[in-house]
This record gives sequence, C-alpha cells and structure tokens, in this order.
Amino acid sequence: MTSKTIEIPSPDALPQAAGQVRTALEGHSIVCFEGEMGAGKTTFIKALCQALGVADEVSSPTFSLVNEYRDAQNRPIYHFDFYRLEDAAEAEGIGAPEYFDSGYLCLIEWPSRVEELLPSERLVVTLNVTGPTSRELIINN
Repeated sequence: MTSKTIEIPSPDALPQAAGQVRTALEGHSIVCFEGEMGAGKTTFIKALCQALGVADEVSSPTFSLVNEYRDAQNRPIYHFDFYRLEDAAEAEGIGAPEYFDSGYLCLIEWPSRVEELLPSERLVVTLNVTGPTSRELIINN
C-alpha cells in the first residue's frame, strides 16, 4: 500500500489538492472518504467533481444516499453518503453493490457503515482537521 499526504492550508488550495487526487484515481472506481464529521469530505468531493468536469451542482446525498453526476466525458459519477444508515442492508436495498460493480466512479462518504459491501480494491482518502480552515489529506491505495 502506498500513501501520499497533501497539505491543504486553506479552501483556496482545494482545486490543487483535487487535481492531485484526480491523478491518483487512475485505475480506481471505488474511492472511500474517511474523516470526522465536519472534516470537509463533501466540500472536497465538490472540488474533485469540478476537477473531473462535473457541471451539475454537487451536494451531499445525506438523505437520498446517492447522487449521480456526469463528468466531462458524460460518464456517471456516483456520490454516496452512508452516515445515516443503520446497517449495510439499507445500502443493499438501494442497490449499492450494483453501483460498486458498475466500473463507474463511486465516491463514498462514511464507508465504514457498508464495509462488508465494498470491494477490497479501493482508494482511501482521509481528511484530518489540522486547523480552523486547514486540512491534511492522506491518499492510500
């Protein structure tokens, strides 16, 4: 497993960090975002989607569980937020395993709630709060 750390000193640095994560996506369709509540997972996913050419508004799928966007090549990107799930069976109920097996990019917040449904091959992005507006982003693949 390789690891890369990216310092994000302020929100102004998000596009540059998103560009670095975009490069790390190569060969990965499952990307798990870890971090405490308020660490900026959704905010970072917005920046990443922008780097991927998503024109739609990117928002947290907290209540819908999954949002679909289209990248610059009109391919689907699936954005999941499993924070409110009681168990993985709820994710199975919306067809999460089919999304995960689709080969399309799946961006997953709170992946630990559906750990048993996730393929072992995945990219893990961890956001750590280092200050009021600064973050440390760690990419593990």
